[in-house]
Amino acid sequence: MDCEENTVLSDNIQKEKTDSLCIILTTDEDDNRPVYLSGNFNNWATQDRKYILNKVSLGKYSFRFPEDFSFPKELVYKFTKGDWSEVEIDRYGNKTPNRLCKKTSGIQKEHVPKWRKNWLPYRPSQLPQVHLISEEFEIPQLNKTRKVWALLPHDYSTSEESYPVLYLQDAQNLFNENAPYGNWQIDKKLAVMSDYGIGKIIIIAIEHAEKERILEYNFGKTLLGQGEGKKYIRFVTDTLKPFVDKNFRTKPERDFTGIGGSSMGGLVSIFSGLIYPEVYGKLMIFSPSLWVIPKIKFSFLDFFEPMNTKIYLYAGGDESETMIRHVKKFKKRLMKRESISDRMKVKLSINMEGKHSETYWSDEFPKAIEWLFFSDKEGDL
Repeated sequence: MDCEENTVLSDNIQKEKTDSLCIILTTDEDDNRPVYLSGNFNNWATQDRKYILNKVSLGKYSFRFPEDFSFPKELVYKFTKGDWSEVEIDRYGNKTPNRLCKKTSGIQKEHVPKWRKNWLPYRPSQLPQVHLISEEFEIPQLNKTRKVWALLPHDYSTSEESYPVLYLQDAQNLFNENAPYGNWQIDKKLAVMSDYGIGKIIIIAIEHAEKERILEYNFGKTLLGQGEGKKYIRFVTDTLKPFVDKNFRTKPERDFTGIGGSSMGGLVSIFSGLIYPEVYGKLMIFSPSLWVIPKIKFSFLDFFEPMNTKIYLYAGGDESETMIRHVKKFKKRLMKRESISDRMKVKLSINMEGKHSETYWSDEFPKAIEWLFFSDKEGDL
């Protein structure tokens, strides 16, 4: 009798003996996303095709461990729909404890009431503290002022910890519920990440210059004309970062400092990281406007000492005809330079359904944060 046949039996199923352990999963909430097993037997990988469950029918799945499977002393595991952003949750939307099993044969029956989708829902108690640093933070390099925010871990005021920092462009679209084109929901995503113990981080969110946004994010002379990106980068690096490190409990070293953004904000973040490698060790680049510099050259990097850097590079297949091509070309040109190729880790994430919008950048945000800052951290997920 195979594992699938067992799913249609009555409660007597538990009395059946099989040659190897068979897990039977039922779920109240089902869709077309596959279900994976993730646990202490595969380093908690979330898309390990060796541990994908067989869909028997709507809401019913099964998985039989191979005959030669080396069982740990105790099997520790969870079910996911392919990512920690899509992990099982209880019927109230809360995280569930890890599942445990000491059997190596027979039937193990499990049930999942609900699944996360795009990291939501979240617990309000885990939301970051949103702190307005200044309504008019001075930008001497541009002779302007700007509104700047800090999103601090939910327990920042009761903790003595120091935290890594990520500087993000376009603050108006990061957590503002009234943003005209939607927002990244980074406050809610950070709440879920905190709840799962993935890691805590300070986000410094800098509002863009409204009508002068493109001018300010445009680096050098491009198809858009002469930009002020160099001055803006100097502001973030030479003025804002020292202020943040002085007034908040940060880990100021480059290994704990990142910068990022989307579209033109992604473009200016690329140059921030490449020109100041001694400051930024992590770059989070979503859908960068590389089309404005179709013949981007990296000769200027010869003047800088290469340092270990991680770049999370994302593009959507439904953004434009050239987005994916430009992003792949950028990675290829960057990694061709022998001086930096062995010191740079680039994770290229492509969603062929992705559009040029906050919705898709929101989905990518926690994945990028985890890989850039916490990928070597093991925890109870």
